[in-house]
Amino acid sequence: MVPSIIPDRVADLISQSLPSRVQLAVKSAADAEREVRRFRWPLGVEDRADREDALSRLAAANKVLAAHNPGLIVRIGGVR
Repeated sequence: MVPSIIPDRVADLISQSLPSRVQLAVKSAADAEREVRRFRWPLGVEDRADREDALSRLAAANKVLAAHNPGLIVRIGGVR
């Protein structure tokens, strides 16, 4: 299946139809995924802790997303 590009305006309309907790989870998951990807190896002690914190936030957001619709789960690297 080839992913299609959705115009921003249409994506905004779709997101407005989601419950507020799911909207927050989508934003939180995207932010956490972006933060996880910014870390480069080798990681220092503080970077490891920050990365684990971001992974924890991603997991919590994905739990909400999966309960609403498993297709909304955010994976690191954007692979579905």
